[in-house]
Amino acid sequence: MIPKQIKENGLETFKIVFDTEAVKYIIQSYTREAGVRNLERQIATVLRKTAKKLVEKKLKERIEITKKEIAEYLGYEKFLRDEGKQNDIGVSCGLAWTETGGETISVETVLMKGKGELTLTGQLGDVMKESAKTAVSYLRSHADKFGLEGNFAKDKDIHIHVPEGAIPKDGPSAGIAMVVSLISAILQKPVKKGIAMTGEITLSGRVLPIGGLKEKALAAFREKIETIIIPDKNKAELSDIPKNVQDNLKIITVKTIEEVIKLSISDGDGASAGERDMKKQKKSDVRPKKNGITVRNITVGTPVSI
Repeated sequence: MIPKQIKENGLETFKIVFDTEAVKYIIQSYTREAGVRNLERQIATVLRKTAKKLVEKKLKERIEITKKEIAEYLGYEKFLRDEGKQNDIGVSCGLAWTETGGETISVETVLMKGKGELTLTGQLGDVMKESAKTAVSYLRSHADKFGLEGNFAKDKDIHIHVPEGAIPKDGPSAGIAMVVSLISAILQKPVKKGIAMTGEITLSGRVLPIGGLKEKALAAFREKIETIIIPDKNKAELSDIPKNVQDNLKIITVKTIEEVIKLSISDGDGASAGERDMKKQKKSDVRPKKNGITVRNITVGTPVSI
C-alpha cells in the first residue's frame, strides 16, 4: 500500500520510510475501519503533503515519517479516547465489540431533582436500554446493602448517556459498566481510574458471560487500560488473548455485581475497597491452577495472571 502511494505521488526517487508507530497511529486515531480504504487515503494525504514540503525545501535525502508528521499532516485525531484514565464521578469505562474490533466506551450518569424518571441517550438499542433499567432496579432492590437512600430513584431523575451519540449501540455487555456508573453518581464517589469492564447483569446480581472477549482485551491494551473486569464464565477464553496482552493487562473475573462494585468504586484515596480486601488475603489463599493461571480465593473478584 505505501509503495503504491509513493509511486502514485511521484516520490520514487526519494527514500521515504514510515515509522511503525506512525502507521499504528494512523490506524488507531484516524481510520478504525473493517477494511483498508480509508487507511490508504490517509497515507496518500501524508505523502502529498510530504511531496509539497520536498518541493518547497528541495530536500533530497532520506525521509522518515513519524507520529509527529502524522499529527501535523492529518490534524486533530478523529478517534480520541481517554476512557478509564480519569477518576470521575458517575463515569465508568466499558468494553464493546464492533466490526472493526474492540472499543472502549464511556458510560455517564447524572442525578437531578425530579420524579424518578430515567432518561437514556446515545443511540442505545433496546437490549442496552433494558440493561440500564436492570441496573437501576438492581440498585433499588439492594439499596441497604450499598448504603443508598431508599428513595434515591423516587425524588431524583436519572440520566444515563453513552457518548458518541451519532453511533448506534446495542447489546447487554455494558450492564456492569452501567451499574458502576450509576452507583458512583449516587454515592458521589469516583470510579477507580485505569479500569474497564464488560459483563451482562441480572436482577439477582449475577454477571453473565459476553462475546468478543479477545477483541475487547485488545482494545483495553491499545488504550493503555491497566485492569479489566470480565465475567467468571469467560475464563475459558483467556487463552485466546495474545500473550503480550496477557502480560501487560490485569484481568479480574467476577461472578456478582457486588464484586464489581467493590473493585471499581474508589474509597477516598483512589484505591478500591476490593483492592484493600485483596491485600488482606494470606498467601495460603493462593492456589496454582493448570495452564499457568493463578486464582486467588477472595470474596471480591478473582485476579487471573497468565
